[in-house]
Amino acid sequence: MRFSYAMLPDYPLTESLASIQKADELGFHAVYAADETWHKDLWLLFAAAAASTSRIRLGPSISGICLREPTLIAQAAATLDELTGGRAEVAVSSGNFGLLAQYGIDWAKTKPLSRVKEAVHVIRTLLDDGVITYDGEFFKYNGLFTFARPVQDHLPVKMGAMRGPKSFEASAEFSDGCHHALSYTREAYEFMMEHCAIGAERAGKNIEDLDMGSWVVFSIAEDSAIAKDAARSMVGLYASSMPHEQLKRNGVLPEEMAPIIDAIGAGDMARGIELTTPRHRRAALDRRDAGGGRGQDQGADRADRGQPHDPRDHRCRAGEGADGPRARGRARHQRPTPAGPRPGDAGVRLTSPAGTCPLPSCP
Repeated sequence: MRFSYAMLPDYPLTESLASIQKADELGFHAVYAADETWHKDLWLLFAAAAASTSRIRLGPSISGICLREPTLIAQAAATLDELTGGRAEVAVSSGNFGLLAQYGIDWAKTKPLSRVKEAVHVIRTLLDDGVITYDGEFFKYNGLFTFARPVQDHLPVKMGAMRGPKSFEASAEFSDGCHHALSYTREAYEFMMEHCAIGAERAGKNIEDLDMGSWVVFSIAEDSAIAKDAARSMVGLYASSMPHEQLKRNGVLPEEMAPIIDAIGAGDMARGIELTTPRHRRAALDRRDAGGGRGQDQGADRADRGQPHDPRDHRCRAGEGADGPRARGRARHQRPTPAGPRPGDAGVRLTSPAGTCPLPSCP
């Protein structure tokens, strides 16, 4: 199992760069950031971090192909790979449903899975060949070329998947792995792995060779009330990107989330957070306890024992993360930066050998 630090770059860039440098020093596998308009630009941030890091991998998780054209993702990834000496990778998806709504895009009408599969083909082709001629349903090119060339023989291109089952199967069949976010029950990850295995088998791949990633996210502060308030922001905002099927697998009724999603979709973040009650935060945990699954806090402690330690650091206990008020999640996190913990920080994306649950609480 590998630990990666994932951030939403909302803090001053000097602090975000310090976080990345500290994660590199502590031996984290990778740093990921969401490629969303809501945040500072991850590509520029990671380019700046390239010279001050030596081993940590860098890239988007995820970059939404409805808003960022796939060939531009390939161009940026290849450029970052050169800057880092071969440490870039990408994970792509259709994008955050809430963000797409603010652009006036109805994600359900974009044929999201078909579009993402086509985008992965485009990115893979341009990275491998440097030129593409392609006449697809969504993307068309005639001899498009780029001088941006990756250092790695095979720069990993993975898919983000949340709803399933088809997206899980497609991620293993057509890309280098699956980054799954915002699930907190054993049932959810067993469902993911079952269908990723189907896709891998269909493509003749060994699922052990794929990167199966879990964004496990949480909030921490000196004052528990502050941490809980930050969690309200996380739960409220990121519910807008969770399909109904995923909400149910985490013990949350979609109809309970509808007013929150409507408020955030209309741009009223304050109202969305106000409507997010402790009951919403507890729903998935209540279901976990009722089902006998081992919990997030226990898994966080176990993951913490496997982390590199520096007494000055704020160690990520589990999960994928977010800086600032949009940090996702529920359990505990301490941010790997000398600047000190801040409400709303979030932490590490866990990757595990395929065939095992990515949560540290699952054997």
